[in-house]
Amino acid sequence: MKRRKFITSSTLASAGALTMPYVLPSGLLGAMTKPPISEYVVFVLFAGGVRQQESVLQRYLAEGQNEDIEGNIMYNMLAGAPPIDKIAYGQDDTVNDIIGGIPINPILQTPLDQLGTLFPEVRFSKGGAGHFSGLSTGVSGNYYSTQGLRNRPLSPTIFEYLRRYGGFKATDCWFVSVGITGSRPLLNYSAHADYGRPYGGNFIAPTVTFGTPGMKNYQDFKNYHPDTEWQTILEMREFLNQNFSQPGLEIAHLYNDVNEEDSIKEFVKSTFEKVSNGSVILPPVNDNNDLKTVGYAVEVLNWFKPKLMVVDMTNIDVCHGDYTSYLKNLHRADHAVGFLWREIQRIPGMAGNTTMLVMPEHGRDLDHNPIKDDNDWYAYDHSGNNENVRRIFSLMVGPGIDGSLRVGSVDNPIGDASDIVPTIADLFGLKDIVASKGLLEPTARSLFDRM
Repeated sequence: MKRRKFITSSTLASAGALTMPYVLPSGLLGAMTKPPISEYVVFVLFAGGVRQQESVLQRYLAEGQNEDIEGNIMYNMLAGAPPIDKIAYGQDDTVNDIIGGIPINPILQTPLDQLGTLFPEVRFSKGGAGHFSGLSTGVSGNYYSTQGLRNRPLSPTIFEYLRRYGGFKATDCWFVSVGITGSRPLLNYSAHADYGRPYGGNFIAPTVTFGTPGMKNYQDFKNYHPDTEWQTILEMREFLNQNFSQPGLEIAHLYNDVNEEDSIKEFVKSTFEKVSNGSVILPPVNDNNDLKTVGYAVEVLNWFKPKLMVVDMTNIDVCHGDYTSYLKNLHRADHAVGFLWREIQRIPGMAGNTTMLVMPEHGRDLDHNPIKDDNDWYAYDHSGNNENVRRIFSLMVGPGIDGSLRVGSVDNPIGDASDIVPTIADLFGLKDIVASKGLLEPTARSLFDRM
């Protein structure tokens, strides 16, 4: 009996910790220090390490491959003419046998930098530019550059601030992850003693939950019998524990509000049905995990209308060994962001009341590595403390944000990777109370204060 209870309770609770949403108790209501600017916020951690040269500088091949071809391949986010030669970033032209030769059509009629404010030269100012440190800084507003992988952020995340001081429910806060690797399941709340799990956000890795492993193990919400289905139990446990093996770490009990628990269960069931009948809302082009993740993020937005959603992407990181695929995935990441903004405008209540922020977690090296791809183009790492790897951008669009405004330049960089947390707090009227806790990076400021 004890054995069976462990299988149907503890094992499935472990499932929730990795691929199903966390459901946590409601936060404590705190007084806002000023009226909120926006009712909803979506923050996109864009996309696996982006070089300034191919993104905001729109240099295409000119500063990466010594070919005199410039152009903008992110035309949902940025204004600018596309390249006119050596098109390798779109979909395959099967008629003419040209790989990537057909650019994806724009989703937005007006690029986001014309609708909102672009900080074209922001800095990742401390520590090494790794994915975990970048993601952690984005959600906590503090670098803690010596902190290693497989540890929760030491400083509170934006989810904890909003739940503790803004009274947000658990289902008001979501981290929608591209996967469960790279410590991503640890970014929805911190290890700080005064915050932590009681104030955490929900976590879901939809391409895992609703992918082949999830369809196999979760779709029917069944309990497995230890006498006849033990091998299936072992396989499911191995699936859940991959990429998340921490000696001595036990998965904590997760508390539920009954209504939230019921809503999440119905959401998961409904989404499995959509997967089965092919009706999940996906971008027009959805041929990588970033695009699928953003599609599922829209499903979360439609169902829960969360106050804050953080969504991350990573497919651009192929730049370590394949520059052509990097260009294709950068083009697709822009497609995903354009799709996300369009879909937000179709959600009753969120349309016109949502601010979206976009920021890469870090840049990439100025100089290439020795690897060449099939086009004889060199690849790029994010290997050192060089200036280029610290160059990123921030973009924000939504109510109360000036359109067509650029703040800063190559010669006058303005903004820091730690600015997103105080900016989100500012959008919700909680900037002063969050800043007063003294747990942000000392130089972190709301982007509104940097204009």
